[in-house]
Amino acid sequence: MKRFMLLIVAAALVMTAAVRAEAATEVRMTGDALVYGNFFANRNFTGWNSAKWINEAGTIRRAGTQTEDRFEIWQRFRLRSDFIANEAVKFRLGIKVEDTWGHGTLTAANPQVALEVYQAYLMFKWPGCDIQISAGLQPASIPQSSFFAGSIVFDEDVASLIISAPLIDDHLSMVLAYVRTISSDRTFAPTTTSVYANEEGYMLALPITVEGFKATPWALLGIGGKGGHYLTEAGWAEGLISSGLFSVAPVGWKNNFITALWAGTTLEITALDPFKFYADVIWGQHGMNEYKKNVRNGWFIDAAAEYTGFDMLTPQAFGFWSTGEDNSTRNGSERMPNFFPGSGRGGEHNGGTQSWNAGNSFLFDGGQELVKGSNMGISPVGAWGFGASLNNVSFIEKLTQRLTFAFVHGNNSPKAIRYANEVLGSNPIFVMGRDLTSNEWVMGLNFDTKYMLYENLALIMETGWAHPSKFQKSVWGSRLANKAEDAWKVSFGLKYTF
Repeated sequence: MKRFMLLIVAAALVMTAAVRAEAATEVRMTGDALVYGNFFANRNFTGWNSAKWINEAGTIRRAGTQTEDRFEIWQRFRLRSDFIANEAVKFRLGIKVEDTWGHGTLTAANPQVALEVYQAYLMFKWPGCDIQISAGLQPASIPQSSFFAGSIVFDEDVASLIISAPLIDDHLSMVLAYVRTISSDRTFAPTTTSVYANEEGYMLALPITVEGFKATPWALLGIGGKGGHYLTEAGWAEGLISSGLFSVAPVGWKNNFITALWAGTTLEITALDPFKFYADVIWGQHGMNEYKKNVRNGWFIDAAAEYTGFDMLTPQAFGFWSTGEDNSTRNGSERMPNFFPGSGRGGEHNGGTQSWNAGNSFLFDGGQELVKGSNMGISPVGAWGFGASLNNVSFIEKLTQRLTFAFVHGNNSPKAIRYANEVLGSNPIFVMGRDLTSNEWVMGLNFDTKYMLYENLALIMETGWAHPSKFQKSVWGSRLANKAEDAWKVSFGLKYTF
């Protein structure tokens, strides 16, 4: 009963605000609702949990200590309300309820209500010009070519300030952004010793558009404090740090401020339409001013092509390559740093639209519509691979389908991962099945179907299968490696948008 009362109160508050502001403000509401069942066998290829940090002291819940529940029913409701003063000024409030049937908010007796504000930001144009400014908790991402589901570096709802301005009409613009991902100590540090505990970034992008060609060169400067709660609060540590931070003496950071830098560009060529080509080139380094063992530095390159000349399907192909770990941990990491999705959640990979993926592949975390527990969460960083997809297949009205094959091969030296696992035990920095050695590979297949029952109500089925090579016992240990087997999922449900 408490659950329903809270939801009613929340709806009443929104409606009351709308009524009071009716004379001066227009309120527009959009949103979506998902209800779906998900059968997933052999998460992490073992059916067991992966390693996870449980506190900032570095205590680890080891891999293989928990067993999966193969069948879940998930429900998500999102409501976005735009309070529009005029064409130049508006505010967006986004709220979300998401849980499994029988748990938390969706428990029959004594529910624990979890109403989350996931967006809250102001948008306005500077008077007398076309400069657009937005500030608050909002979607923010590093540029990535549009073929891929999201950015490989960063793509999240985050507290940020974003300014976009046209420089040459229809051809060149500029985007400036400031994001603060964590502020662990808020107003006061726990002691009188000054230790920086924030993490923030500054981005510059220059979108370029000419007929048949688009490119967006960009750069991102990051600054983090060694007092920040990266292991549990932010949950991105395993995508950013070198294992040498913990496995090589002296343990920990050298400096109070830790700097990072990324640079890259997107490329899209449509001049040969219906043939279209896409690519990204990215370099990144984290811990630039640190001990050499703490530095993480590397490259990521992707490319894709598609033919859009058919009415009933779109053939697509894609590939990627990334630098991987060399034989030594003492010289830092050679993997490109990134804010890896699913980090800090113990291998819980939740799809959505906020991560790099191609063809909605079951192997990667991003793009899936039935989002929770929707993929294997394999990292394309420290690996190379390729794939092909038949997208937008439609031979029957209102029915569309997608078939995608993907192959991923590790690019990491087994020696570096073996050393880290020997010193740290099973750990979140290197996870079997997510981070592949140069002797390991995974192939995957997914077949997705959507049928529009009505204009705004879809019946969706997403299926996936993943087959690994033999994982190295000398790297991951016999217990995990011997347990590994094929993984597969079937998700089926309804999506309503309004």
